[in-house]
This record gives sequence, C-alpha cells and structure tokens, in this order.
Amino acid sequence: MNKKSKELVRVLRETYPDAKCSLDFTTPFEMLVAVMLSAQCTDERVNKTTPSIFAKYSAPEDFANIELEELEELIHPCGFYKNKAKNIKKCAQEIVEKYNGEVPKTMEELMSLPGVGRKSANVVMLEAFGDAQGIAVDTHCKRIANKLRIKQRKRSRKNRTRSFKIF
Repeated sequence: MNKKSKELVRVLRETYPDAKCSLDFTTPFEMLVAVMLSAQCTDERVNKTTPSIFAKYSAPEDFANIELEELEELIHPCGFYKNKAKNIKKCAQEIVEKYNGEVPKTMEELMSLPGVGRKSANVVMLEAFGDAQGIAVDTHCKRIANKLRIKQRKRSRKNRTRSFKIF
C-alpha cells in the first residue's frame, strides 16, 4: 500500500470509527438473506421488510420448506421478488442439504449457492464471520472513488486479485 493509500485509510478510520453494515441481522443466515434482498433495493427497505419475516422464518430449514408464493409475498417490497424468492429458497435448500443447515464460511462455498455472487459473499464473510475477503463496492463507492481519483489497476493473471492506485 502506497503512502497516499495509507493516509486515505487512516482518515477514513478516524472519520468513521464506528462504520458498520447497515443491514440488520442476528445470524449468518439472516445476513445472507438480507444481502440477497438488498440487490437493487435500499438497505432501509430491507430492514423494514425482514423483521416480520425473521420473526416467523429465521433458519435455513424454514426457508427451504416455505411455499414459494408465500415467500414471494413476504419479500415483495424489496423488488424482483420472484427471482429473489426462487434463489433464497434454493439457497436455503442447498445449505440444509450440503452444509447441515449452517451457512458456509468460505468464499468459494458461498459463491456456489444460488443467488450469491462475489459481492454478496464478501459482505457475508465480513459481516457474519468477521473475515474480510475483499471489498464490496456499490455505485456510490465507485462514484466517490472516481472523485478521489482512485483507479483500478489491471487484474493480476496469477492470483486474479485487483489492486487500486491513488493518484
């Protein structure tokens, strides 16, 4: 990490010492569902929708056995409810069948679940397990990075990681 990068990280840590994920959850599975619902939806909307769902359905087994139409109705406020419901149900079924009802704790296993991509897996790894594997970058973060003139370097072919340079 170069000198400017270190300074940027220092300033961000000082300015936002209590920064945390804005999604509400109490278990890794609730975090996973909340992240899946947050696609193309605000965290605020997800947080208004999930309490009533998690009061009745909170474990992977619950979501694996719920009727798809009922799940669609419950998550309807979060948008794209048909596709999200299908993926959440399939994801829960796979967690029950392959992982004995426990959310997997590796990037590779998380990304193998229906409806879970790298960005979602990164969020779950950090927030549910305290194991940062990368940075989830949304539209706002990209916009700020551009204003700060932080540019993405080319991906390394060897380890497929990305690095950033601050100009």
